[in-house]
Amino acid sequence: MSHTSQINFHQMSIDDRILKAIANQGWTEPTLVQERGIPLLLDGKDMLVRARTGSGKTAAFVIPVIQKILEFKDINPDDFCTQALILAPSKELCNQIFKNILQLTIKCSRVVKCVDISDQIDMKEQKPLLNIPPDVIVATPARALLHLQAKNFTLKKLQTLVVDEADLVFSFGFEEEIKEVIKFLPKTYQAVLASATLSEDVLKLKKLVLRNAVILKLQEPDLAPLSQLTHYKLNAEEEDKAVILYCCFKLKLVKGKTIVFVNSVDKCYKLKLFLEQFGIHTCVLNSELPASCRCHTINQFNENIYDIIIASDEKFLDEEHEITSTKPSKRKHDKEFSIARGIDFQFVSIVINFDFPLDIYSYIHRVGRTARGKNKGTAISFLNIREQNLLKDVEDYIKQGISEENDIFQEFNFKLEEVEGFRYRAKDAWRAVTKIAVREARLKEIKFEMLNSKKLKRYFQENPRDLLSLRHDKALHTVKLQDHMADVPDYMVPTSLKEYIKDQEEEDKGTKKKDKEYYKKKQVGYKKYHAKKANPLVGMEYTGLKKT
Repeated sequence: MSHTSQINFHQMSIDDRILKAIANQGWTEPTLVQERGIPLLLDGKDMLVRARTGSGKTAAFVIPVIQKILEFKDINPDDFCTQALILAPSKELCNQIFKNILQLTIKCSRVVKCVDISDQIDMKEQKPLLNIPPDVIVATPARALLHLQAKNFTLKKLQTLVVDEADLVFSFGFEEEIKEVIKFLPKTYQAVLASATLSEDVLKLKKLVLRNAVILKLQEPDLAPLSQLTHYKLNAEEEDKAVILYCCFKLKLVKGKTIVFVNSVDKCYKLKLFLEQFGIHTCVLNSELPASCRCHTINQFNENIYDIIIASDEKFLDEEHEITSTKPSKRKHDKEFSIARGIDFQFVSIVINFDFPLDIYSYIHRVGRTARGKNKGTAISFLNIREQNLLKDVEDYIKQGISEENDIFQEFNFKLEEVEGFRYRAKDAWRAVTKIAVREARLKEIKFEMLNSKKLKRYFQENPRDLLSLRHDKALHTVKLQDHMADVPDYMVPTSLKEYIKDQEEEDKGTKKKDKEYYKKKQVGYKKYHAKKANPLVGMEYTGLKKT
C-alpha cells in the first residue's frame, strides 16, 4: 500500500460515533501507523507494532478497541463485562491512555465505560469502580495483578489485551507480573504489543502473549525529518551552559514551550534554583515526586499554565548510583517512571539537552517530545568535552536512518564575550546554589506535594478549578533572591539585539491581550490556538545576533 493512496478514517468501517470524536480532535487524516494498523486490528489480527514516538500509536490500538466494544454492545446491550485490558509501564502513561480513550468515546460515553486503576492508592477505594465491570481497564501490570488476585474484576470475556511501550515493561521489572496476569486471561483473545523499539525484551514478550502475529514495522525513521525537527549543538562547559541557558530565556532567543533535560535529580533542582534567581519560572519533573503531582505537572504544562519543565532522565540516574556507590541508595524512586519515554507533552517547541543523554536511544526519545504529529520542533544540545563522542554516535545513527550525508547538528552560534554582564551575574548565581540549598529544595518540594495530595485531595475533587492555583513552577526560596537580578538593564543587552528585544516585548504584550480576549470568547480549542501561534525562534547567529 503506497502512502500516496491513503485510506482515510471514514473508509475503515469505523462507527460514526468514533468518527465524530476523531473529527472533534481535529484529525483530518490518519498517521501511517493508524492507516496500516487499524484495518488489521479490526480484522482481529494479533499485532506487534513498532513506530516512532509521536506517530499516533495509542489511537491506532484504541480506535479498534472501542469499535469492537460498540459492536458487542449493539448485540448484547445488557451484558456487562471487561472486554479490553490495556497495560502500560507507568502511571503517567496509563493516565494519558485513559484520557485518549475518554476523548475518543466522547460521543458514546454512556455505552463505553473505561477506568484507570494505575494509581497506587488503597485498593478498597478503587473497588467501587470495578463493581459494575467496565468495558476497558487501564493499569500497570502490578496494579492489574493485585486487583485480579483480589477478584475485584475478571477477564473471562476479554476480547483484547494491549501492552503499550512494551520495551519498557520488562526493563521496569514487570516480567513476573505479566506472566501472572496472562494466567487470568481466556483461551482466545486478541493481543497487541506497541513499542518504539524492537528490543530483545519485546521479542520475549511477543512469545508470551502473541500468536501468529502481524509485525507492523513501519519504514520510517526514529525521528521526524530534518525539515520538521532541527538539531543544534553548542560546545560549553558546565558554568557556561548555565550562562547560555539564562541568556536564551531572558533574551527570548528561544520561544515556545520548552523541556530542559538533565541527567540527575540534583541537577533538576540546581537548575531550577539558578533560574529562579532571575525571575525565570520553571517546574521540576522526576521520579521522587508523588505520581499525582507528576500527572498534575504534565497536565498544567499541556494546558499552557507554564512553559518550562526541567526533567531528569531516571534511567541513567539509577545506573549512576550503581556505579559510584556500593551502598544502596536511600532515595526512593518510582520504577514506573521514565520522563524521556511515552509521556505526551503537547505542543513542545523546544527540547534542550542541558546534559547530553548517555546513549543514542535516550537522545531519540528525549527529542521525540517535540516535532510530534505534523508540528515543527527544535532540539538544542549543550556539550562539554566529555560528551563529544556521544554526539558523534547519535549523529551517525540518525544519518543511517535518513540516508543523510551532511551534518545533522547545526552550530548554535553563541558568543559569550557579547554578554559579559550576564556571564558575571550567572556565574555568581550558579555558585550560590550549594548542595545544601539543593537538598533543602528537594525536601521542600516533596513535603509540599505530599501535604497537598493528602490534605487537599477531597477539596480539589469538589473544587477542580481551584486545582489550577496549585502551580508547580513556584519559587522554592532556598537561595537568597535579589529583586534586581530579575531585571535586564538596557546596557547589558547586546547592541545587535536591542531592536529585537523591543519588538518581542511589543509582540508579547499584543499576544497576551489576544490570548485573554480569545480565551474569554472561546475556551474550547484554546490549546490548538496556542499551538498555531507557537513559533520557536532558535538558531540565531550570535555573530552580531542576526537571525538565520
